[in-house]
Amino acid sequence: MSGPGAPLIRATGLTVTLDGRTVLDDISLDVEPGEVLALVGPNGAGKSTLLSVLSGERAPASGTVMIDDRDIRSFSPLELARRRSVLTQDNSLSFPFRVIDVITMGRAPWIRTDEIAGDSAAIASAATRADVTHLAGRRFTELSGGERARVSLARVLAQDTLIVFLDEPTAALDLRHQEDVLRIARDLARAGRAVVVVVHDLSLAGAVADRVALLSAGRLVAAGAPSWVLTADAISAVYGLAVRVVDIDGRPLIVPLR
Repeated sequence: MSGPGAPLIRATGLTVTLDGRTVLDDISLDVEPGEVLALVGPNGAGKSTLLSVLSGERAPASGTVMIDDRDIRSFSPLELARRRSVLTQDNSLSFPFRVIDVITMGRAPWIRTDEIAGDSAAIASAATRADVTHLAGRRFTELSGGERARVSLARVLAQDTLIVFLDEPTAALDLRHQEDVLRIARDLARAGRAVVVVVHDLSLAGAVADRVALLSAGRLVAAGAPSWVLTADAISAVYGLAVRVVDIDGRPLIVPLR
């Protein structure tokens, strides 16, 4: 186990190539317990690929990912599922499971452990936090895109892991539920968990994150506090768009110049 103050995740020299194209280029990054790390950057910057490598869903061409000072490649799928949960962009299922059954799937890693005794409480809590309790008896395939996204989030919350990966969790959500997701991410961090979230909206990233990692063309441009990373010059250089950055209570609000 890592000592006090040590990162839960330590990534070093991550490189990923797809069809001869470099998608991630020598990225090193730590994620600490009790923080929200937002991955931001233009389309094709490598955000989702980086999240998939950090979570163990994809193996890099080179580089290492350590969880609790242990190489992620040494974990069995079950061990990994008990340490980290992953919300992907794809909120689809092939079968018309009921919502309550989808949320219950998040408890699968804890079968035959003492944690199984907490199933009912974990499932109820996850449904409440994701605001899907009223959908429990509905078929997942009958839900709207936003409802599916919230049910998928509830499944991740029910898994109850120390590390949580969220890939664009607010993309299909209305304003109220976007704010709910931000609050959930902050609550998870306050409880000592490490949260890594891919966010397209830079102002949302600036509002929720303790640290922001700005990517461009597969490279890590900068990582640090939102107010340090999300500057007008950096954003304009990476996105090719002039912006104004407004400080709101110490958090950056990004406004395109039109």
